[in-house]
Amino acid sequence: MMPGIGLLLAGSLVTIEISLLSGALALIAAGLAGLARQSRRRLLRWPAIVYIELFRGTALLIQLFWMYFVLPDFGVNLPAFAVAVLAVGLNYGAYGAEVVRGAMQAVGRGQRDAARALGLSPAQELRLVVLPQAAAIAVLPWGNLMVQLVKATSLVSLITIAELSYRAYQLNQVTMRTSSIFATVLVLYFVITQAVAVATRRLDRGIGRWRRAAV
Repeated sequence: MMPGIGLLLAGSLVTIEISLLSGALALIAAGLAGLARQSRRRLLRWPAIVYIELFRGTALLIQLFWMYFVLPDFGVNLPAFAVAVLAVGLNYGAYGAEVVRGAMQAVGRGQRDAARALGLSPAQELRLVVLPQAAAIAVLPWGNLMVQLVKATSLVSLITIAELSYRAYQLNQVTMRTSSIFATVLVLYFVITQAVAVATRRLDRGIGRWRRAAV
């Protein structure tokens, strides 16, 4: 076994923890912003547009640095771990909002017309007809986004989070076994992202079977 593998595994656990927490935040932010983006009310739609364009239009690294190094100048001091979760989650939530919006728009007009013909209110139409179908449509794109999110967590090493990339750098400084260390890091990232991809495909197949059985 390679010396220091325990350090890399510990870093992997931090990477997984940040990925799970920021992924959950991204899901919430994407859902709220995606719905607000579709709203006819300007007070809901415009803040969502500003959030989406701001976080999509600027680099995640700069967002991390702003939250960690600049916000303290305004009296806002956040732990590095909280900054990592917030920055990654909000950044990918902005991209996820477009996934939500696209999935909602992909629901056929006939489905909406049928809901209105049945006398459903706009809120019932959204909750009972549009959102369930949009969620099924969004599974694979969302899974791809989460794979990208996992890889993006490597940037949080730049604000002193001891995740996988940070631990690899530390270990390399001590042992200078660059090839074996970063080959191991590649494998560990591959395992984590493949776990996300496999879970996504299984969820998509499960939803597909449930929808066929419901017909």
